[in-house]
Amino acid sequence: MSAEKFDPFVSEWISFSKNPNYNLIEKCLKLAQIIEYPELNVSKYIEKINEIGNSLKIKIGEVKNPTYLISILNEYLFDELGFHSAEEDYYDPVNSFLNVVLDKKTGIPITLSILYSEVAKHIGLDLRIVGFPGHVIVKYKKEMILDPFYSGRLLTIEDLEKILNRNFGEDVEFVPEYLNEATTEQLLTRLLRNLKNAYTQSYAYDNAMKCTDMILGMQPESPEEIRDKGILEERLLRYDKALPLLNKYLELEPEADDADFILELIKSVREKSNL
Repeated sequence: MSAEKFDPFVSEWISFSKNPNYNLIEKCLKLAQIIEYPELNVSKYIEKINEIGNSLKIKIGEVKNPTYLISILNEYLFDELGFHSAEEDYYDPVNSFLNVVLDKKTGIPITLSILYSEVAKHIGLDLRIVGFPGHVIVKYKKEMILDPFYSGRLLTIEDLEKILNRNFGEDVEFVPEYLNEATTEQLLTRLLRNLKNAYTQSYAYDNAMKCTDMILGMQPESPEEIRDKGILEERLLRYDKALPLLNKYLELEPEADDADFILELIKSVREKSNL
């Protein structure tokens, strides 16, 4: 899957996302600009985060105790500024865009965790984002696990097991590796997959396709994204493009759980297009 096959905006994303000179915040805002907000002023929102962080730094003074700093961070972000979880419209695509989170002061676990950890840097707190299955969280060293989606509350292993049970049933058991720090690419991929799913559910297939292409720009051989691109091409009635993608998915994952579904889809595509 070469960059030449993508539209110019996606090609721009491939270059931007792989550039180590840009940080996670800049990449999140660029993502929003490419997908939904072409006129977005990235510098304005970076400044907005810096203002939040600097105001908090003034409030704290010279205190270094991490437990106290986290307590004040929570109080400032969630009580004073009013940032909160988007529980009522959780699956609305806008909750995955950092500029909207800053404007509306509401977000989902991944966007609130990204903002939370960035603001924390201004007061000397090195928080790491954790790509926990089904619910992104943050950690401070090995001492504390925090959930920005629920106002930065402290989580126990029992709490984490409950999150797993809620999202996956009892089939998935907690393992310590679930608390590994997420890379920038992993977080961007997760954001894009959230968006792809939200757009697909609302039949916004062109935007879903853009998200899939942006993921493939970072992970060209991802079987899941090759499959989803094929499915989206079929829904957009571009059967000549759908067929090779669906076939490639089965070549990569011949024992996939959804192999029968994909075979039926291939059959349907051939019938509709005489391919």
